[in-house]
Amino acid sequence: MSITAAVCNSFVNELGQGLHDTTVTTGDTYKIALYKSTASLSAATTVFTVVGEITGTGYTTGGETLTNVTPTLSGSTSLYDWADVTFSAVTLSGVAGAMIYNSTNGNRAVAVLKFSSEQSPSAQDLQIEFPAVSVTTAIVRITNNG
Repeated sequence: MSITAAVCNSFVNELGQGLHDTTVTTGDTYKIALYKSTASLSAATTVFTVVGEITGTGYTTGGETLTNVTPTLSGSTSLYDWADVTFSAVTLSGVAGAMIYNSTNGNRAVAVLKFSSEQSPSAQDLQIEFPAVSVTTAIVRITNNG
C-alpha cells in the first residue's frame, strides 16, 4: 500500500460527463480527507474510502469541506483550485497524504496528495496550503494538447 500523488483518472473522464461542478456559487461540495501512509491511493482511485483514513482527536471522518474556486483558463490549460483549509486543534499521528473528493456527487475522487513528510500535530492546527494557480503549479491542471 502507498500514496501516489495524482489527479484521479476517473475525475478527468467524469468532467467530460458533466459529473463535477467546481464553480463558487453553484458548485458541488468538495472535501479533503487525511490518510496514513498505509492507504492505497493513486490515479486509479475512483471514490472516497475510509480505508487508511487517519483517526484522532478533533478529526472528523471524511475530512473538511473545501471552498471552491471557479476554474480558470490559461492558454490551453484549465486550472482547478480550492482555498487553503485548516484542520483545527487536531491531534493526529502519521498523516502522510490526503484525497480531494466530490461529496455531493457519489464521493467521486478528484486528486490524491502525498505530503513530503508525515505530519503529527498535537493539539495544533494542520493547514493544507494549495499551490499558486498557474499552468505549472495549480493543484489540478488539464491541458488541451490538440
